[in-house]
Amino acid sequence: MGFLPLLTRDRGRRLHLPAHGRGAGLPDDLRAMLRHRAGIWDLPELPELGGPLMQQGAVAESQRQAAIAIGAERGWYGVNGATGLLQAALLAIARPGQAVLMPRNVHRSLIQACVLGDLTPVLFDLPFMVDRGHVLPPDGPWLKDVLNELPIAGVEIAAAVLVHPTYQGYATDLKPMVVELHSRGWPVLVDEAHGAHFASRVDASLPDSAITAGADLIVHSLHKSAAGLTQTAVLWSQGDRVDPKAVERSLGWLQTTSPSALLLASCEASLSDLCKPAGLHKLGTRLKDARELAVQLRQLGLPLLENQDPLRLILHTAAEGISGLEADAWLMARGLVGELPEPGCLTFCLGLAPQRGLVRLMHRRWRGLLAAQGKGLPLPVFTPPPLPRITAPAMACGLAWRAQSRRVSIADAVGRVAAELICPYPPGIPLLVPGEKLDHRRVDWLLEQQNLWPDQIAGTVKVMAL
Repeated sequence: MGFLPLLTRDRGRRLHLPAHGRGAGLPDDLRAMLRHRAGIWDLPELPELGGPLMQQGAVAESQRQAAIAIGAERGWYGVNGATGLLQAALLAIARPGQAVLMPRNVHRSLIQACVLGDLTPVLFDLPFMVDRGHVLPPDGPWLKDVLNELPIAGVEIAAAVLVHPTYQGYATDLKPMVVELHSRGWPVLVDEAHGAHFASRVDASLPDSAITAGADLIVHSLHKSAAGLTQTAVLWSQGDRVDPKAVERSLGWLQTTSPSALLLASCEASLSDLCKPAGLHKLGTRLKDARELAVQLRQLGLPLLENQDPLRLILHTAAEGISGLEADAWLMARGLVGELPEPGCLTFCLGLAPQRGLVRLMHRRWRGLLAAQGKGLPLPVFTPPPLPRITAPAMACGLAWRAQSRRVSIADAVGRVAAELICPYPPGIPLLVPGEKLDHRRVDWLLEQQNLWPDQIAGTVKVMAL
């Protein structure tokens, strides 16, 4: 009875998050703590211990030391994942009624923060890869084209958001974009949830972190791209464009007043792993092994796509006529568990655990999948979202979300204003945000997405009542 037995069930080879690989990549300090009597670490915010928003105590000192080690000025541990820290950061850099420039591939948590803070998301389109259905991050010229189309009448932009890297590990040079956005007077928040390891500077071929690029606020998910437990994250601050008091006020709105001491300890241990020699050696070894693994798999015929993060393997199933969703189900039943199934790809997270024997296993499973489901011809190309370079909702997200609404079929939603997100999860990137008005092209595209994500997207959508 219950789900507890499921937590320890052997599920075969696990190439999914958290990045510690079911404990194999946990930091030694955290392993040592967990060997003590069960529950001994479950403590309140005692004066000696403190908490993330307290100025004194062990946690406050740990945050100060972590910021120094990583190269930031301030840091706050989070126990509500990157979600809570992204939302707090956004609410700290814009006031109600203002707008924030952000790419279409932002996580749904930031759209939800716009609802909470009465902010307008000004969304810009991204380069789209039709062979796989992925968006790529913008580069400097792309962003300049976006900025050249501003302003939008009646919209006051107060700040900007960038995503680096994407869920699949695509990344680009952030620094020119941060400089350009700063030239407009805007603070820059970077969702670097999947790129905490970029800040380690252990490997010169990794993309630079948003910290190095000069962003004002940076959020790292410590379970997605470091050796932290699920729910752990950190928010970094630097420069004088954002008042740390405003950040702390926002954190106080969205973070629990009873943070888990275990999760706070995991924050400290995973960040120490990114900065100390033993952890850096481990990460460097994993990156080297990952690159060699990808080379061997390509030589064996697996269609792996190029990206900038060696710890993410993107299997291009569409190249063999197979949906990534179907591939995931087939492989999972045979003990190979991926992280991100999509209509055209299946992304595996290698994480920080050793991956012995993985080349042979993935090659064998891929050949089995081809024999069972391979169609030989690539899937049809994917359709980019039919959107202009820049869009803003026709109505405030919060008003639309809270308005009286009714549910209609997607096909009958032409001319209506969305009152909810349409958002496959994972990856948690909205295809439609509250307040957007649906035209014929957008509805046709959403119907196409519904066919591609049959278990993720319903055939209906909630719209504002007339």
